[in-house]
Amino acid sequence: MPITPTYPGVYIDELPSSVHTITGVPTSVAAFVGAASRGPTDAPVHIGSFGDFQRTFGGVSSDSPLSYAVYQFYLNGGSDAEVVRLAHSDAVPATLDLGDGVKLAAIGPGTWGDWLRARVDYQTSSGPPAGKAAATSYNLKVLDTRTGVLESYLNISTTATDPQALDKMISSSSLIAIPAGGTALNTAPPANATIDPADPDQNPFSDAHSDRYTKAGGGEPGSALALADYTGGATGQADKLGIYQLYKTDIFNLLCLPGAPADILTAAATLCVERRAILLVDPPGWSSVANAVSVMGGTSPPVSLDVAGNAAVYFPNVQIADPSQNGITVTKPPCGTVAGIAARTDVARGVWKAPAGTDASLNGVTGLATGLDGAGTPLTLTDNDNGLLNPLGVNCLRSFPVVGPVVWGARTMRGADRLADQWKYLPIRRLALFIEESLFRGTQWVVFEPNDEPLWASIRMNVGTFMNTLFRQGAFQGSTASQAYLVKCDQENNPQSDIDRGIVNILVGFAPLKPAEFVIIQIQQLAGQLQS
Repeated sequence: MPITPTYPGVYIDELPSSVHTITGVPTSVAAFVGAASRGPTDAPVHIGSFGDFQRTFGGVSSDSPLSYAVYQFYLNGGSDAEVVRLAHSDAVPATLDLGDGVKLAAIGPGTWGDWLRARVDYQTSSGPPAGKAAATSYNLKVLDTRTGVLESYLNISTTATDPQALDKMISSSSLIAIPAGGTALNTAPPANATIDPADPDQNPFSDAHSDRYTKAGGGEPGSALALADYTGGATGQADKLGIYQLYKTDIFNLLCLPGAPADILTAAATLCVERRAILLVDPPGWSSVANAVSVMGGTSPPVSLDVAGNAAVYFPNVQIADPSQNGITVTKPPCGTVAGIAARTDVARGVWKAPAGTDASLNGVTGLATGLDGAGTPLTLTDNDNGLLNPLGVNCLRSFPVVGPVVWGARTMRGADRLADQWKYLPIRRLALFIEESLFRGTQWVVFEPNDEPLWASIRMNVGTFMNTLFRQGAFQGSTASQAYLVKCDQENNPQSDIDRGIVNILVGFAPLKPAEFVIIQIQQLAGQLQS
């Protein structure tokens, strides 16, 4: 605030800085939606490694295309991911009946919950009571006998409103939850709850003393996922169900729906438009190059064209060694593999570099599922095949001598030559989304500031600094900053009519780097020097 001088001397006035640093958002957080063998189904789970996925969702499972996609994502260089587990309506979680009306349920549906065991005892901080009826607190231990994970909750209060009541104590559990209609009041320990002195292992969950604990049961995995499970039904978007659980995340950049029905793709791409992300589309049942050409060149593309700029399709499926079946070769969708390559490329080169080329190798991929010819010999994509698919916006996965299998395309699903779209190339679209999201978050401080030249100058400085940083990193065309980007916020694009309506206009332009998709080498034979 202004200083009011009252005595002769020196006064110090600290002025607010006009510098508001804009930080670039992450570019390679992948979201995976689908079925898993275990885990919660009511919210996305953020994971940072495949080990996290194994602990929460049970690892690779033959009935879960999602698990293979996550496995391939981390094998190819992925780092952060959001996982949404879906289950059909007839899936049932296992339950644990502790007595006295107290029931617990596994954190998610499926038979995995049948491996849980729970034990109650009264060896609390206040000491064992004279009898169960006199107890005001108890301890609970829950063991997952398949993974060895043990959760202990001490001094649980028998008063429902107490901060240490059962429902509050287990609210962050990765194994159990209070089921609908459950109670969080007193409970009875199983018979012989204390450890038997004769037990040399002193194991409260010993198979030899099953009277010390309660076993879970009744878990059902449910039927295969249907379209309604992905959409969440009529109110799925409003209630944040199905793929719309991703509204609960802070950010994701790449969306993978391995094994999902083709009818969900347009809705998923629309979600990506809202969240400034890219949908990685698996080949929707294409059995051959001719089939892919027919679909992509027809009147009913897999993704509606008005949102196809935020989607990219890759063909064909990939063959990998199945870690859950002793390494036998299985065919799986490529979205997780491509997402990992995009993440790897972003770290090494930047989001403006196409996740394709000879350095975009498909780690863990043993072959490409392009089908068999009449003699049963595996087919490979040729240059002619690639020449049919690329102009339609299909990104091919190719295998070359020495190099091996690689991504050999970098177009969005609006990348067909006949569309001549500004978002034809995937790296340009991803760079634009990165800039949009970074500026959206980095200019929040502008709201409610006085809308005049001091604010405009501050905006130009902060946004310009961010864009100049990208220019120096090689994100734009041009040899000078003025050729590479533009930031305009002044009286010319902020007339008084907009100021009166509380609007500040910021124009940001950039010259994108377009990938060298076609390399043309001209060779000419020169005649020898003629004698004059």
